[in-house]
Amino acid sequence: MHDHDDMLERETAVDRVLALREEFVSTRDTETVALADVGGRVLAESIVTETDAPKHSHATMDGFAFDARGTYPFDLRADEVFPESDPGTLDAGQAVRVATGAPVPRGATAVIKREDATVEGDVLESGPDVTPGTYVYERGSNFHAGDELFVDGERLGPKDAILLGDLGHETVEVYERLSVGVVATGTEIHEGVSRDLDSAMLQGLVGAWGHDAVYEGSAPDEYDRVESLVADTAESHDVVVTTGGTSVGHKDHVIRALSTLGEVLFHRVRVRPGKPIAVARLPDQDAVGIAIPGKPVGAHTIASLVARPFFTGDASLPTVEATLACDVGLGPSGFEYVVPVSLDEGAESVETVAMPLGHVDSPLSVYSDTFDPSVLSSSTRATRADGFVVTTEALSAGDAVRVVPYTVLE
Repeated sequence: MHDHDDMLERETAVDRVLALREEFVSTRDTETVALADVGGRVLAESIVTETDAPKHSHATMDGFAFDARGTYPFDLRADEVFPESDPGTLDAGQAVRVATGAPVPRGATAVIKREDATVEGDVLESGPDVTPGTYVYERGSNFHAGDELFVDGERLGPKDAILLGDLGHETVEVYERLSVGVVATGTEIHEGVSRDLDSAMLQGLVGAWGHDAVYEGSAPDEYDRVESLVADTAESHDVVVTTGGTSVGHKDHVIRALSTLGEVLFHRVRVRPGKPIAVARLPDQDAVGIAIPGKPVGAHTIASLVARPFFTGDASLPTVEATLACDVGLGPSGFEYVVPVSLDEGAESVETVAMPLGHVDSPLSVYSDTFDPSVLSSSTRATRADGFVVTTEALSAGDAVRVVPYTVLE
């Protein structure tokens, strides 16, 4: 009943998560926020430009503006053009001093840096040969009227305040943040025998992804208690994130609870560690359920790879290149293996070296020749890795690998 055939490829699981997000987020209420608060928010409107920009060509250096189609020397105009100035028009054979950000006079096509110019009295005697457009931020080069620069559903970052401000916006319309309730399962957690290492981490991830997460308690390994906690949390939140109880043991009740309360869109993904993740639609509560397996490193891994796109709309995995320090064998085929690594930029080498953290040659020795996701996903020290390598093939020392830094996911 639980063979590998019922598992989804990660790409398919992420596609389902993104489709659910589009369906779910588009029904959310909206609010207006100032540009200083757009980081992590999801835009609730498309933004189309109304004018060309910049309206005037601007100098990008302190220097001298002139028509680059002419030849030295140029007669210097007596004034200097500043950002607040009306630049006027240059006559043929004229140049004028300009400050960075100043509008370029009509008739000027280029700017040379002040330190590159030779000036004698009121004459620009010589300077470098330049082509039209040199050190000029040209009129209309940034955007044109009718350009769609932001789309409904896009997640914004702080840098987007720059362009939004240039477009004349003081505020933008965004979807309200999702309210997320995090719950833990497991008798050992509920009774305090074992520490809950997942819930705070999952709350932090959801917060980093732009939403509000609160801890709503735990339930022992009793079906009625698990179902009741999930249902109550779904009534008061948009999303329920559970930890633990997602496997197929006789005390693993979360998947059954989600199936009773709604529709499980998938359970188990071909990723190790973290494969027993599940995502469900809970229509009676107008909520979404995301069930994360209980081992902490596996929980962080699969949440980052599969749950993150629901909250951010972003499934990309930016990478940096490194050279693998040692051989890493893999277990059964048919899985993507997520291998945590530490990065070392050696002083004597331009290469960045990736050491699999957990390998016997690393500071954390939990496996030797073959990567062991089950043991590693329980190792809290593995969180000291700098990132991870996703692979379906065994790796060899000296291989060029692409490392996903944890910083791009949190």
